[in-house]
Amino acid sequence: MGLRQHRCGKWLLCWTLTWQLFIFYFMITTINCQIRYSIPEEMKKGSLIGNVAQDLGLDLKRLRSGRARIVTGENNQYTELKTDKGTLLVNERIDREELCGDVTPCSFSFEIILENPIELHRVTVEILDVNDHAPTFKNNVINLEISESATIGSHFDLESAYDPDAGIHSLQNYVLSPNDNFVLKQQSNADGIKFAVMILQRPLDRELKPHLSLKLLAVDGGTPQRSGTVNIEITVLDANDNPPVFNQSLYTATVTENAAMGTYITTVNASDADSGSNGLVTYTFSNVKGKSGEIFEIDSFTGKITVSEIIDFEKDRKYEIRVIAKDQGGLSDATKVVIEVTDINDNAPVINIMSFTSLISENVPPGTTIAVFNVKDADSERNGQIACSVDSNLPFKIQSSLTNYYNLLSQVPFDRESKPEYNITITATDSGSPPLSTKAVLHLKISDVNDNYPVFSEPSYSAYIVENNVPGLSIFSVSAQDSDWNQNARLSYFLEDTQVSGNPVSSYVSINSETGVIHVVRSFDYEQIKQLIFTVKAQDGGSPPLSSNVTVKILIQDQNDNPPQVLYPVQTGGSLVAEMVPRSADVGYLVTKVVAVDVDSGQNAWLSYKLQKATDRALFEVGLQNGEIRTIRQVTDKDAVKQRLTVIVEDNGQPSRSATVVVNVAVADSFPEVLSEFTDFTHDKEYNDNLTFYLVLALAVVSFLFITCLVVIISVKIYRWRQSRILYHSNLPVIPYYPPRYSDTLGTGTLQHVYNYEVCRTTDSRKSDCKFGRAGSQNVLIMDPSSTGTMQRIQNEKSILDEPDSPLEVRIFSPLVMSQLYVKFVSSGASCSVVV
Repeated sequence: MGLRQHRCGKWLLCWTLTWQLFIFYFMITTINCQIRYSIPEEMKKGSLIGNVAQDLGLDLKRLRSGRARIVTGENNQYTELKTDKGTLLVNERIDREELCGDVTPCSFSFEIILENPIELHRVTVEILDVNDHAPTFKNNVINLEISESATIGSHFDLESAYDPDAGIHSLQNYVLSPNDNFVLKQQSNADGIKFAVMILQRPLDRELKPHLSLKLLAVDGGTPQRSGTVNIEITVLDANDNPPVFNQSLYTATVTENAAMGTYITTVNASDADSGSNGLVTYTFSNVKGKSGEIFEIDSFTGKITVSEIIDFEKDRKYEIRVIAKDQGGLSDATKVVIEVTDINDNAPVINIMSFTSLISENVPPGTTIAVFNVKDADSERNGQIACSVDSNLPFKIQSSLTNYYNLLSQVPFDRESKPEYNITITATDSGSPPLSTKAVLHLKISDVNDNYPVFSEPSYSAYIVENNVPGLSIFSVSAQDSDWNQNARLSYFLEDTQVSGNPVSSYVSINSETGVIHVVRSFDYEQIKQLIFTVKAQDGGSPPLSSNVTVKILIQDQNDNPPQVLYPVQTGGSLVAEMVPRSADVGYLVTKVVAVDVDSGQNAWLSYKLQKATDRALFEVGLQNGEIRTIRQVTDKDAVKQRLTVIVEDNGQPSRSATVVVNVAVADSFPEVLSEFTDFTHDKEYNDNLTFYLVLALAVVSFLFITCLVVIISVKIYRWRQSRILYHSNLPVIPYYPPRYSDTLGTGTLQHVYNYEVCRTTDSRKSDCKFGRAGSQNVLIMDPSSTGTMQRIQNEKSILDEPDSPLEVRIFSPLVMSQLYVKFVSSGASCSVVV
């Protein structure tokens, strides 16, 4: 496999620990190594070159995870990297002569790049020559015309052989076939190229041998040895005793690359002392190396050398051509022409992106490697000197790593919200005149990091809602914005867990987590809660999530839902309160003052007082704002003692609500007079008529219900008797049956429920009220287990029978059910109750 040279080291160990490189080390995590291998040419595809992983000290897992690959630029990829084994193999046949020509030593280089973190390693493979080419001659036959008068020791230059191999495998020796007239002398140019000169050692005799045929053998130094032959055909001419002579042994010239075809290079000149045809000299190229014979041409008569093909400085920088001048007699002389090629700036730099991270997080620190790229320029010297740059307005910089390799680094922290992407233009410019440049554009996107808090559109929110609202009503919505992107900007809204009047805020309002719409959960009562202050949190979907809070104030607006309440005079059910006005009272006498309040607020609580009804409207008036009852004229003896005033109190709501109060006024000078008048007042005819009506109605309803209960009980008894007869004849066990929904409390109940009826009447309202109570709310009928009778258990605080003022008591008994009917008359007419 050849000699392998290994050289690897980290920058921290290889370079001087100056402060610049110390910063560079922390900013770039790239590790650079160089390996050199030597292999012979013409190896088969798949042949092993070396173990890269072992020589670089890398683990096979690192090669796979780092996506190790070979970067060759514009050159052919002669090698292949097997990441699973860490070996370097031959990818295609390598011909040293095709790759390097005559340049020795012959080698090519490439880079192995790894990512995460980025590592860059240079590998140089030297190609060792093998003897795969035999020396060849340009022509199959060398024709010489030599005068028979040629003197002993005359030199005859022969065409040189060409062997593209190098070193010991190149052309080493010439051998001339045995003959009597010539010997072979081997000579070398200053550049080491060997050529053969045939020396005449015995005079020629055209008459004896007018034609000679010899063979020239060119041999290389390889094993096995390779050779090439050419036939030398010598025609013996008549005497030509003066050979051509060049006026210079060495010609030098320069030519600019890419010179047009036909461009003049130089002229060689040789003179011949002979005359006539023997003095006519012709010029030819000899020992043309490579393609030099195709790039240049010489005028065989004038010796003028011109360009015949495109000249490329990057391929050949110098040409050495051997020119032979020959006269018609076969005598010749040789000279060397050295042509130097001048480079021009005709190649723009070439940028190759080796590694590029197109998406990078916005929270990466400054100095992060964004891309690694290689720049090459085929020109030389100043024309090949390259400077790389990026736009100064962009937060990036370029630093050189290996030869012709550069790293693109970030300079400042990124902020996706201000700039989510960058178009980075890398410009590589050479130092030629005029300079040539190449640009490469990289599109870098910045990925989002959750680094922005939600921001509400308002610093605080407030809203109004009228009390007695419908639960579930939407009040308003809060809105927040997040500058982040995608999931990091997806907001959810929550209520902060706080207490309002001892209750959690969630019992008052709710919020839609997606839209931020706030709904009321319950109906508000302004008299209980006047405002609701709570906190809403907006939280994004990042990891970890970020949140912001905003204060929300909901003001409850009053609604006129409460009527005025009269505080004075106090209205009692059984007693009668009257205000006394002496008959000597003057105009404006203050009788009393109606005091009322309204729990509503604002104009809903503004009260006004009006006299709705009075025994004598011309005697009294009520203050609209203060509720004061005053006399508006002088009291006379004709005025009735009993005065009844009905005052209505109204609020200012829309619609307004009102309350009435009855004020009894006694116009008298003594108390006995007042007492006698108001005793009869409670028994007027109208009141008694209304009370009688309600009592009769109550008795009718109770009677109807009693008869209905009897019918139901008899029906149930008959049904049970028939069932017992059926069970008796069927000899089946007797199972007690209870009708549906009949209560069974501490025994076997027969009556479904207890019914309460209440008839109420007041002395002042002249109106009555009848209420039907819920079944079974107070009394439960209990059947004695012996089935001998029923009794009623009263579960209230006190039975009506225990009241001492009960004037009438009626009891009705039945074998199945016992009912009690209580009719209570109260002299005041406050209430009348009938209980079954």
